[in-house]
Amino acid sequence: MGDGVNYKGKGLGLATDSYTIQDTVRLMNVLIIRYNLKCSLHTRKKDQHRIYISLKSMELLGKIVYNHMERGMLYKLNIIDVSSKPVDPSIN
Repeated sequence: MGDGVNYKGKGLGLATDSYTIQDTVRLMNVLIIRYNLKCSLHTRKKDQHRIYISLKSMELLGKIVYNHMERGMLYKLNIIDVSSKPVDPSIN
């Protein structure tokens, strides 16, 4: 499982600190365009950028990744009732 931070009641941060800014923005664009997640870029230090996924997108994120996550890591989603059916990102 990758590295991420659950901001209790606020959303999720993806620890992309070691990625280039170009790769981080590319990944963020995929999350926004393909999966319709509300994301923003947060700068920690000069060359450390993280993707923040809004609380408004947490339920959708849970549906997208639920079947692909290690069960011991589900607490990072902070979602209790997640459908076991994955979301088809092509349906928009």
